[in-house]
Amino acid sequence: MRFGLLYQLQLPRPWDGDSEERLFHEALEQIELADRLGYDHVWATEHHFLEEYSHSSAPEVFLAAAAARTQRIRLSHGIVTLAPSVNHPVRVAERIATLDLISGGRVEFGTGQGSSQMELDGFGVDRTTKRDQWREAIGVVARMLAEEPFTGHQGRWIDVPPRNVVPKPKQRPHPPLWVACTARPTIEAAARAGLGALALSFTTPEEAKDWVDLYYRVISSDDCVPAGLAVNPNFAVALPFMCHPDPETAFDRGVDGAHFWSYGLMYYYFLGRHRPGSSDMWRQFQETRDQHGLSRSPVQEPPAPGTPGARLAEMASLGQGIGTPEQLADLVRRYEDAGVDQVIFAPQLGKNRHEHICESLRLFAEEVMPEFTARRAARDAEKGARLEVPIQRALTRIPPARTDIGDYVVAPELGD
Repeated sequence: MRFGLLYQLQLPRPWDGDSEERLFHEALEQIELADRLGYDHVWATEHHFLEEYSHSSAPEVFLAAAAARTQRIRLSHGIVTLAPSVNHPVRVAERIATLDLISGGRVEFGTGQGSSQMELDGFGVDRTTKRDQWREAIGVVARMLAEEPFTGHQGRWIDVPPRNVVPKPKQRPHPPLWVACTARPTIEAAARAGLGALALSFTTPEEAKDWVDLYYRVISSDDCVPAGLAVNPNFAVALPFMCHPDPETAFDRGVDGAHFWSYGLMYYYFLGRHRPGSSDMWRQFQETRDQHGLSRSPVQEPPAPGTPGARLAEMASLGQGIGTPEQLADLVRRYEDAGVDQVIFAPQLGKNRHEHICESLRLFAEEVMPEFTARRAARDAEKGARLEVPIQRALTRIPPARTDIGDYVVAPELGD
């Protein structure tokens, strides 16, 4: 079991002149603390235009700042949007390799398609083809990171001539590859492509077991054809987070942030009618949370089945990442028993306070993590032995790549 932290960089209104600056610096202080405490990963999302919900539009810069302030924690993109109109494959490869070098080989390369209409429309991404764009892009970026020189690619969305994309990453052939997963079909697709699965759509340990079993069944089968040049067999789940010795205090400090995360997802993906620069999502959340099943009261009338409010209430039940050390230890054991490899906690949600987040990180690290790190080596060895042969077989299914560029040369052209 590994432990990660997920940063959306949420910033509910109202804002003042230094709100964003304070947000970034507090998050970096939390990551520096997490590095000292022994957390394994920090994950930074990439979102664009999603006011209040996520101000993490340049995770490569944020993670580089984290690299300069830490020694061992892995720096994880969760995720880079791979639609070429958002991030050109050459620029992605250059940034990933640079971050890997300056961090001493600590990068995890999570990828995804992008999904909210707010973001897709902003970059002119066609929703009907975004999955195919991602699939083409991930293979191209993996080759750019590994090939010396990159032998070129001509596809439907990407056309790049032979070039030596520099620098090259410290980790070879490339940093571990992941993909964001929100449902059973994407879990299966991740396994078929030999990618780590970032299950970012809240799931209970019991639901996770079904997904984990499917994932490892497929990744161990002949259906696994790696999208990159290596296999990354790992399954991670994401949860809200707040830890305190008193359960009522943990709930009081963490529930609004957890509910706001749920509400923000539904707002930008299903419910909201957003006017850029002026809509106040935090105010709307406060005014309508009860009708969406997000009441602070533990006793409430459940929303009608099948309604957006019912889905919100279901998502909000994942406030289970909020509690005492004993409660969270029990929760992590259940995920461990389900076969989950990493639990990723989102501490910075809504208006969660910096000092409360730091207290939670310390308490969890001191009272919960040691149990799981003590048995990590044995579990890793068992997993490695179980997957050694299937991974070797999967690597043989990678299509052979060109090894040279023939007589291709680039001749200079003098302009005006």
